[in-house]
Amino acid sequence: MKKIILTLALFITSISVGFAQKYAYVDSEYMLSNIPEFEEAQKEIDNLSVKWQKEIEAKFTDLDAMYKKFQNEAPLLTQELKLRKENEIIQKEKETKDLQKKRFGTDGDLFKKRQELIRPIQDKIYAAIEKRALAKSFVFVFDRSENANILFADPKIDISNDVLEDMGYDVKEKKKTIKINMGAEINSKPNEINKTIKTGN
Repeated sequence: MKKIILTLALFITSISVGFAQKYAYVDSEYMLSNIPEFEEAQKEIDNLSVKWQKEIEAKFTDLDAMYKKFQNEAPLLTQELKLRKENEIIQKEKETKDLQKKRFGTDGDLFKKRQELIRPIQDKIYAAIEKRALAKSFVFVFDRSENANILFADPKIDISNDVLEDMGYDVKEKKKTIKINMGAEINSKPNEINKTIKTGN
């Protein structure tokens, strides 16, 4: 009997400790939208994407014109000349597709540029979250950005603005939309959230 009571006491204690653990969440997409460097980096990436897309489209246009010209001239060409022009078209197509892959492939130029410009900002955010979490003894910090599978989160434990302030960014009266259960929405001002509770990652 004593063993059962002791086991029950230990179980209740473990539950109490579990509930006593502190946790918080951030919205990384919201935080990035409040960082000027991110907006500047995103603009640079977008501009490069448009520039490279136009470059590739121009090459495909040239390739199409080259092929149509070949079709018109083919009946008048010798077999040797026809073969040479076909090889030229094949080579042009390969070069164009290789460039497309180089610019927009999995490890292409656009990906590398994004890593170069965005990764340092993300690392900076993570470091600030980690610092606040250690200072406030949080055992978990969740990310409830748009792609996260969190259906509800109490705004009182949202430390997004606190971390931004730790990083030296001023969010002042900028409103933040908090998504509640299955898509319902409410609007809360960051300052109102901060007055409710000041916490950190």
